[in-house]
Amino acid sequence: MSARRYRDDYGVPHLRADDHLSLAYAQGRVTALDRAWQLEVERHRSQGTSASFLGADAVAWDSFARRVRLDDTARRCHAALDPATAEWVGRYVDGVNAALATGAAQAPEFAATSLRPGRWQPWTPLAIWLGHHVLFAGFGTKLWRDHVARRLGPQATGLFAVDNHVTSGSNGWLLAADRTATGAALIAGDPHRIIEAPGIYQQIRLACPEYDVLGFAVPGVPGIPHFGHAGQVAWAITNAMADYQDGYAERLRRRGDRVEAYGPDGWRPAHRHVETIEVAGAAPVEVEVIETDRGPLISGGPDDDPAVTVSLRHPPRVLGELGFSVLPALLRARTVDDVDAALDGWVEPVNVVLAADTAGGLLHRVAGRVPRRHPDNGLRVVPGWEASHAWRGWHDMPKAPVDRVAVMANDRGIAAELGVEFAPPYRADRIRHLLDATDDWGAEQLATVHTDTQLAAAAPLLDLLATLDGLGPAAAGLRERLLAWDRRMAADSVDAAAFADLRAAVTHRLAAHPALATLAEPPAYPEVFRPWLALLPRVGYAVNPLLHADLPGLDRADLLSEALTEVAADGDPRRWGERHRLLPWQALPEPAAPPGPQLSGDHDCVLATSSVPGVTDLCLRGPAARYVWDLARRDDSRWVVPLGATGSGPHRDDQLPLWASGELIQTGCDWDRLTEEHDD
Repeated sequence: MSARRYRDDYGVPHLRADDHLSLAYAQGRVTALDRAWQLEVERHRSQGTSASFLGADAVAWDSFARRVRLDDTARRCHAALDPATAEWVGRYVDGVNAALATGAAQAPEFAATSLRPGRWQPWTPLAIWLGHHVLFAGFGTKLWRDHVARRLGPQATGLFAVDNHVTSGSNGWLLAADRTATGAALIAGDPHRIIEAPGIYQQIRLACPEYDVLGFAVPGVPGIPHFGHAGQVAWAITNAMADYQDGYAERLRRRGDRVEAYGPDGWRPAHRHVETIEVAGAAPVEVEVIETDRGPLISGGPDDDPAVTVSLRHPPRVLGELGFSVLPALLRARTVDDVDAALDGWVEPVNVVLAADTAGGLLHRVAGRVPRRHPDNGLRVVPGWEASHAWRGWHDMPKAPVDRVAVMANDRGIAAELGVEFAPPYRADRIRHLLDATDDWGAEQLATVHTDTQLAAAAPLLDLLATLDGLGPAAAGLRERLLAWDRRMAADSVDAAAFADLRAAVTHRLAAHPALATLAEPPAYPEVFRPWLALLPRVGYAVNPLLHADLPGLDRADLLSEALTEVAADGDPRRWGERHRLLPWQALPEPAAPPGPQLSGDHDCVLATSSVPGVTDLCLRGPAARYVWDLARRDDSRWVVPLGATGSGPHRDDQLPLWASGELIQTGCDWDRLTEEHDD
């Protein structure tokens, strides 16, 4: 069994092997060579051991990972794999272990933290997948709604019902053959996530006699799960915004060293053990791990306020399955029917899928597992002792026909029956509008859709400005500028920056208003849930509904006039891009790193380079990749990532200028145009 490794001009690995298992080994090996630091960070995060080299800042995540039992769930899911899938995952792990030391020697972060590369276990890829997605369904929003209900009353929980901004979203669209210049389908889009360095998506090609697939892998996980082009068929996903995780309020009591939990059948024993987190530069931290019949406790405990004692129930822990057998089946897919059949086995996260093949087949469906249960489970933390909140089977996954075009942008649509909160329709409506411009689309043109900066979400606030009177000269002048603004969040626009300033000023005033200020102090949930519980971001993303809500004592005109006067007086002359810069997340930050590139876009633009209104203009979340899959000729497909194909070396960030400017790289799959790479 053998494999050969090639690179294109951007360092993207193209792997060629004699068989499926050798290819899995080669994928693991090249990932360890290119991204050893990233792999080891994610392995430690999935185990809850990252504080051992990252220090006290990592304790909060490590504590959560241990309490929610990520590694144990991964072991269970791995034990349930069919033998063929388990062998395939195992060969990937063998490849990682074979090259990890070599890759670590090329990554300066290992020396900086005194970290030595460890050894991967057969279930590590499943643990890494869980670590990336365990909070993907917005479980924290239920904690927020509970907080709002306690402070303002249950009638107030709908005040903030807008885009669930702390989960990840995406754009995606499919153009059928009669909408394209070539007479073959096109699939395009961009997944929106926190931008990480190195990136969450690894450009790669996997070829053996059984298949030849190009796409985005997740470092540490074999195959190409979410975005792939196999020549005859291509697929892509977005977050379905489905609700498939539940929080249960728990009543606990100690009985010596044991813990009992009160459930529908009375008091029952709960699993309990204690783990120790080693912390670089600080004392170890003990974590009590408790699991009831509902699930692992992720907040509180027998000695804590019952109001914050909550367990988490999610499909992989319940089923002992992640759906990893889908991954090799996707690689072997040749038609949309193959993709469809494979995805019937998918579990988590729940995604909307688009697929097309060269025979004209089209697919638009949801994939994953969503439990059937009481409607209140989707809205809040529910009592674990009430049988009415138990899970009762699984929803069927919806499908929809494709009428020339299909768009997925986390809005209410095909997945509406499976969720509670969805993204506003701004992105989806804008994409459809842009695609209506022609029936002659080519792959090279679709970057204009990816990079559209129109902010339709600005309209409600600007419409309110038009109704104000009694403004001073400066405020009146700013209002006229904003009303005349083209509503594009362009990097070179001073007016876009002024609108962002106005939105921030309104956000601060709303958050400080007595009707909402009581929400500023969050309940004592663990630190990992703070992004869901912070008032200022919640208000910033919900400015439009809050301004139209019946909040006691709120004089909307006065608040807007004060905010407009403040921004006019400040007179910040900077363009939007001077403040809206990329700030990738790094496990080991570089304090002396130069500021990131100037960016266009905003969270409700198609170019969804998200900042946090009222908190920062820096871009923390955005397109973690862009792609155009061309079913006419795969070589004409295009892609780009925010930084580069590798975690170090010359290809660490060589795609950044292209990504920032909205350009795409032609994939190019001709082996003769690639450079073969040999081990030294």
